[in-house]
Order: sequence, then C-alpha cells, then structure tokens
Amino acid sequence: MQVVRKLDQEHFAPVGFGVRVMLVSQGAAEQRLRHNLAGLGGKVEHQQELFVGLEAVIDDPAGYGLCVIDCDAIGGLAMGRKAHALLADVALRVAVILISSECSVQEFPEQRGMPVVLRGTASAVSLRVGYEHALRERLAVRMI
Repeated sequence: MQVVRKLDQEHFAPVGFGVRVMLVSQGAAEQRLRHNLAGLGGKVEHQQELFVGLEAVIDDPAGYGLCVIDCDAIGGLAMGRKAHALLADVALRVAVILISSECSVQEFPEQRGMPVVLRGTASAVSLRVGYEHALRERLAVRMI
C-alpha cells in the first residue's frame, strides 16, 4: 500500500482509516483522484473498465468500503447512476461516490445506499467532504 500525503495541506489529513477503495477512472483525472484518495487514507485499487471494477466490488463486498466512479470517463452521469443501480445488492455495504462534470448540484443523501454525487473535476476539499459523508457510519463507529 502506498499512502501519498502532502504535509503542507491540511485537507489531505487521513480520514479513511485504511478503507479499501475501488476507483473507476481513466485519463487525466485518474492520477489526481488516486493521489487524493490515497491522501485521505484509502487503499486505492484502480480499474479503467467500469464493468471490471464493478465485478470486483460485487465479488468482494465485504472487502471494499468505497467505490468511486469518474462518470466523465464512462459516458456521463446517467451511466454512473446505472452503474450504481448494478451495485444495488451491495450498495448498503459499499459506499459509492459519483463524480461528474454534468452535476449542477452536489448530492449528499441521508439514505443509506444512495450515492454521493460530486461536481467534476472534484477538488481535494469536495472529495474529502464526499469521502467523509459516504463513510460517515464507518467513521462514527471508529470514533466510539
């Protein structure tokens, strides 16, 4: 595992407690997202192909804590929502963050199993807020 952290920036302090993260992304956003997720404490695994990444999460739902999908890399926000629907059986165990430039209003749902939706390209600060919100139950248990 490689944890990348910039010491001069407070918003990179680890909050993930070693959560295993599946990142589905490609292109320019891939390295930045991988770097930021690792900086938050996540153990990041990466797939460029959507269905390969989803299959890994479905096959091992207890092993993953978070699935982050760069919707711009897979065909848009609608495709990201369809991908989340494919994870319906494991969505209660594995939190999902969708990142899309099509997003006009970021979504931080209270219902368990619903995805956090962030505006693309997600800044380190918005990614941290989405990360903490998606993993809020896990973080609350950890603090007790």
